[in-house]
Amino acid sequence: MAVKTNISKNELIQLLSDYELGEYQDSKPFRKGTVQTTLFLQTTRGKFVLKYYENRTPESVRFESHLTRYLSDRGFPCPAPLRNRYGQFVGQYNGKPYIFFEYMEGQHVQEPGPEQKRLLIEKVAELHILTANYKAEYKQYRWNYSIQLCQQLARHEAKRIGTTESRKKLEWLEGELLNLCLPESLPKGICHCDFDFSNVLFKDGEFSALLDFDDANYTYQLFDVVALIDSWAWPHEQEFDIEEARTIVSEYSKHRPLSNIEKEHLYDLLKLSILFDCVWFFERGNVENFYERKKIEYLERLGREQFFRQLFFRRTKSYS
Repeated sequence: MAVKTNISKNELIQLLSDYELGEYQDSKPFRKGTVQTTLFLQTTRGKFVLKYYENRTPESVRFESHLTRYLSDRGFPCPAPLRNRYGQFVGQYNGKPYIFFEYMEGQHVQEPGPEQKRLLIEKVAELHILTANYKAEYKQYRWNYSIQLCQQLARHEAKRIGTTESRKKLEWLEGELLNLCLPESLPKGICHCDFDFSNVLFKDGEFSALLDFDDANYTYQLFDVVALIDSWAWPHEQEFDIEEARTIVSEYSKHRPLSNIEKEHLYDLLKLSILFDCVWFFERGNVENFYERKKIEYLERLGREQFFRQLFFRRTKSYS
C-alpha cells in the first residue's frame, strides 16, 4: 500500500483544520504507489487526496503544485492542488511537505488496449503543447533529465556501491554518454516521466486523469515519447517491437508534429532513457552482460540511419 508514514485520524483532523474542506469522516490508503504516502479522505464536503512526501524537499513539491495548478487551470485532466486558509498549496507536517489534491473519479486499467494507449498518447502530446512555453518555477529542485544528470547519478551509485564491477559499469556508461548527440536546439519542456497505468484513470471509456507528477521535470519534450516506446515497444527481456514504436510516434505526431531535429535525435533520446534505467538498476548484472547494455548494443547494430528509416518511412498501423 502507498503508506510509508502512518498518519492517525487525529493528525488528519489537525491537518484538515487548515483547509476549507469540511470535517473528517473517513480515510484509507491507496493500494497503488510505492514512494510517497497517499491517502484517500472523505469529509463532509467531498472526497480528497492527501499526498505526504517522504523524500522530497519543499521546493521540489512546490514545482509539482505549481505545475498541476497550471495544467488544471487550463483544463488538463490532472488533480488540482488545494489551497489552505493561508493561500498556500504546500504544507509541512513533522518536517515533511504535503499537498491536499482534489479527488479524480475513474478506474485503472490493468491491461490497456489500443484505445487506452491512443488516449494516453493524445494527453501526453497535450501536456507537451500546454507546457511548451511554461515557466517552470522551482525546476532546479527536480532531477531534470540530461546527459549531465545521468553521469552525476551514475557516479554517485558507483561510489556508493564501491566495487570493481560498479567502477567498470560506470566507465562503460560514461563512454556511451559521450556517443550521444543532443543539440541545444532540441525542444524542451515538462515531461511526466512515469506512465505506469497505475497513474492513469479512465471513466466511461474516456481518459479521466493523469496522476502523480512526482517524477515530472524539465527535459527534452521527447523524453516522454521514448519512455512510452521503452515501456510498450520494448517490454523487459523481450525483443524491440519497431512496429509498436512507429505507432506510438505516429499517434503522438497527430497532435504534436515532430520537428526534423527531433526525428533525427529520437535515437539518442531512447539511448539516454536506457542509460537512466541503467542508473536506477546499477547493481543488476555484470558489466559484460546486463540488460541495459544489451539494449544499447541492439540499437548500435540497428544503427541510427536504419532506426530513423524504420520509424519514419515505413507504413504504420494505428491504435484507432
